Amino acid sequence: MATVGAGNYTYELIENWAQLPTGWTLGQTGIVTDSRDRVYLFNRSDHPLIVLESDGTFLNSWGEGVLSSAHGMFIDPDENIYLPVFHSHVILKYTPSGNLLQTIGTWDKPSDTGWSGHFRDLVKQAAGPFNRPSDVAMSPSGELYISDGYGNARIHRFTPDGELIASWGAPGNTAPGDFHCPHGVWVHTDGRVFVADRENSRVQIFSPEGEFLSQWTHLARPTDIYIDNDNTVYVTEFDALICMMTLEGEVLARWTVPTVIPGEGNGGHAVWVDSRGDLYVNLSQEGQRLLKYRRCG
Repeated sequence: MATVGAGNYTYELIENWAQLPTGWTLGQTGIVTDSRDRVYLFNRSDHPLIVLESDGTFLNSWGEGVLSSAHGMFIDPDENIYLPVFHSHVILKYTPSGNLLQTIGTWDKPSDTGWSGHFRDLVKQAAGPFNRPSDVAMSPSGELYISDGYGNARIHRFTPDGELIASWGAPGNTAPGDFHCPHGVWVHTDGRVFVADRENSRVQIFSPEGEFLSQWTHLARPTDIYIDNDNTVYVTEFDALICMMTLEGEVLARWTVPTVIPGEGNGGHAVWVDSRGDLYVNLSQEGQRLLKYRRCG
């Protein structure tokens, strides 16, 4: 098996890990794992929510005909799943078996941002929820933070019941709080909000109320963020694959895959870490959508 990483962050790639039914394929996918390390994949295919055992054995699927456009994913302590249906401009909350519990946003009604529809173009103005929302995170108190996203330039903060508390962000490329495709969001246990500001090639860090605190600018179009119980930060990169850092932004390990072409955006798209420390990474390239790395360092 191929070994990557460094020191305590050394991993083995498990080849052909996902055992899907014959003829099934994965599109770009969000990834979470539950308390039993079962893997949930919210993906752009005919079978949008796929559940696998940690060894890759297929368990079941659901959401066919409803979950039409996957992007991002989150699982809460009660193992409810949050799914941004980004072309429909809503966030859906489900039980693990597929029972709908909550809808945030209005189906098929994007907010007015004047966006051209191309991800490399800035929106003309920031607006309310939602226009192509991209990711969901939860604070320790249960508040939801939603990155919005492709067709907007904002982070929205909601109560657990789905009531909007506040929003922040503006279209731009350099100033604190400027966003150009806020693609991924994570809330740390201390309440800080980490945002993958993809097209600006930086991660911005905010207080729970949206006050800018700091930023990391050494990343290659960051797409998704996960912080584990040891305070290790995992960031996927669209023009690389993945970077592991301390909470201060110090690089611990980093690698790409040979087929990633900088500027083409075919590298890492989503990341999750299970209870064993194993990594699940969504690769944006066709035909190689899901990578599992077993931690051995």
